Amino acid sequence: MASAATAPPPPSIPRNLKRIVAASLIGTTIEWYDFFLYGSAAALVFNKLFFPGSDPLVGTLLSFLTYAVGFAARPLGALVFGHYGDRLGRKKLLVISLLMMGGATFAIGLLPTHATVGSAAPVLLTALRLVQGFALGGEWGGAVLLVSEHGDAERRGFWASWPQTGAPAGQLLATGVLSALTALISDAQFTSWGWRIPFLLSGVLVLVGLWIRLSVDESPVFKEALARAEARKAEANATVEKMPLVAVLRHHWRDVLVAIGARMAENISYYVITAFILVYATTSAGVSKQTALNAVLVASAVHFAVIPAWGALSDRVGRRPVYLLGAAGVGLWMFPFFSLVDTGSFGSLILAVTVGLVLHGAMYAPQAAFFSEMFATRMRYSGASIGAQFASVAAGAPAPLIATALLENTGDSTMISLYVIAAALLTLLAVGVAKETRHRDLADIDQEDAVDEAAAGRRADAHSV
Repeated sequence: MASAATAPPPPSIPRNLKRIVAASLIGTTIEWYDFFLYGSAAALVFNKLFFPGSDPLVGTLLSFLTYAVGFAARPLGALVFGHYGDRLGRKKLLVISLLMMGGATFAIGLLPTHATVGSAAPVLLTALRLVQGFALGGEWGGAVLLVSEHGDAERRGFWASWPQTGAPAGQLLATGVLSALTALISDAQFTSWGWRIPFLLSGVLVLVGLWIRLSVDESPVFKEALARAEARKAEANATVEKMPLVAVLRHHWRDVLVAIGARMAENISYYVITAFILVYATTSAGVSKQTALNAVLVASAVHFAVIPAWGALSDRVGRRPVYLLGAAGVGLWMFPFFSLVDTGSFGSLILAVTVGLVLHGAMYAPQAAFFSEMFATRMRYSGASIGAQFASVAAGAPAPLIATALLENTGDSTMISLYVIAAALLTLLAVGVAKETRHRDLADIDQEDAVDEAAAGRRADAHSV
């Protein structure tokens, strides 16, 4: 039996790690609150306020189209924020993304509607949605990297999963505010002025998030990588450092493809379960708006709670097994999901959405550590962001649109279930061929890439002789 003196000490927690986690969590919560608030409003009121005169379902499609525009801007945000985040640091870019997202959301709360300014109203709404998408495209990568690069390899899955809880926390906050408003005021009052309150509230939340984010330090891993890059520049025969995007496409293109594939089931299932369900439950299942919102509210609370547990499990058994479990589970759950919603029972609706989000959490929780462990430090922000956000254009952006169109054309949920199952199969393939990254030291990735760069340089010198 090992004595207390010889037993290995438990892994230490960096002194400021909890503050870093709190800063990332609060910031991502605010940004996801802003982003999801738009999605809920698109399903509930924007079709009437900004696209009047259309058939109700067509108006919803047009409303979701502006919702999808936000996703289209996310890859551009990933490229810009990733480039400067890898050059200047994670913290600076996270502050900028928070200000952009909060400012756009607050401005939406002040927008005139179609009844006041005509066609200019949806144009302005779309422009602000683009700003939201651009900001969120840079937010996710920076937030999860700030935690991943501060934490240790043994528990990176657990600690990096906390910024991921910002998504259900933001959904919880957005849905909670909307649910409270719909319970306290009439539908006419909500449509007239009540919908503006949650958007204007974003201004207060951003001030809180900004104060917290400004108090944290840059990641030590990035500081070390930056110092090495500066040292190389100082050498007499140093070559010019490649742009992060170029380096990612040269050294990590397979990892980018894995990340894109891994996101398909995670992204599509999430927006079907949380955004499209507000349309399906109220139009096809005969459920009231308040009941649908409350079901998403309860399920989001459970989603928030299970994500760190899934993250901790990925530290014990690996990122891939947990991720694969979530992808397979979501695919298998789709037919029971819609069958439960069709009953119109509040309890069945809660069960359908909750189980769906618990299974989604098995993909979403290890994603932060999984993607972070794929890329070297000086291209990690770019690589993780590009993989995540380019997938969102093909996955999350059209998911409510495709689901709504399938419902309109077929009249039932069968094709919607098959759509999510197809995405699950694609994710199972992508994650199935990926390498396990659990316990991978982030510094080792930097050394591997430095060796590859040196070898490439020697080959180039040999060819030039």
